[in-house]
Amino acid sequence: MVTHVPVEAPGDERGALLSFLAEQRGGIRRAVLGLTEEQASSRSTAGELTLAGLIKHVAEVEQSWIARARGEEPAVARDESNWQECFRLVGDETVASQLAYWAEVAAGTEEFVRSVPSLDDTFPLPDRPWFPPEGRVSMRWLCLHLIRETARHAGHADILRESLDGATAWDLVAREQAGARS
Repeated sequence: MVTHVPVEAPGDERGALLSFLAEQRGGIRRAVLGLTEEQASSRSTAGELTLAGLIKHVAEVEQSWIARARGEEPAVARDESNWQECFRLVGDETVASQLAYWAEVAAGTEEFVRSVPSLDDTFPLPDRPWFPPEGRVSMRWLCLHLIRETARHAGHADILRESLDGATAWDLVAREQAGARS
């Protein structure tokens, strides 16, 4: 990635994990800088994936994993009948509304990860064919999984944005920093 992750306080594993997750979220958020709703929702490759859809997807995925770790059901139930809706805006959803929702989810993730007694604590995996039966994972695994999931999609966002207008991650970091100084 093109940004620097700040050094955590000595021994602050949670802070380090959350900082790397925040850095990857930033890559996706920057990918829509300066775009219209239409541009963010447009396909720039042969596939169906859009920047707006990616934002919605990563927010839903993060929320669903934190809900599972809390022993709750995800806010949105997804199955084969509605899975593709997590990759596109529907109804009155906008890029801004999805970014705001994701910011709320991210704050909840931070609060949850900082509040669990131990990163070694576990929770059950969902009953899905791709997970081991009665599998459990640690809070550390959860953090690493969210980093991996978000980083994978940050790479997709880089490609989609560059395909739209040629803006690279370097360009977008510079644009974001220039805006912060204005």
